[in-house]
Amino acid sequence: MKKKTITDIHRSLIWVMLLIVLAESSANGQYEVNWYTIDGGGGQSSGGPYTLTGTIGQPDAAYSRGGNYELLGGFWPGGPLCFVDFQHFARFAEYWWLKGTGLPADLYDDGFNKVDYLDLKVFVEEWLCYCPADWPLK
Repeated sequence: MKKKTITDIHRSLIWVMLLIVLAESSANGQYEVNWYTIDGGGGQSSGGPYTLTGTIGQPDAAYSRGGNYELLGGFWPGGPLCFVDFQHFARFAEYWWLKGTGLPADLYDDGFNKVDYLDLKVFVEEWLCYCPADWPLK
């Protein structure tokens, strides 16, 4: 009788421990990403020919462009920046084999003013990357 009671206690302890482990693992299974920004500080960072200056109290969700460079502040990508995707490919395809000056899909300046395989090569190199600042297919 004593041996059976000890076995029952062990079995009960194993079940309790198993339930605790399962409850703990299900409680830790949910992840959360807290969204926040810190708007403050200031200073200057530089490397090579580039310099970036920040000031106190600047809004962090803004778009800046100068020359061939774009900067989009904030946590989420989007806004004026874009990814080269199927919409751009559809626009590119509308100009395929056309000749003329000022064609937006004439991405490779070969002097022929024609949308051809050289332009397609440039397009494919940009595929699923951020659109360049002067991307004519936006």
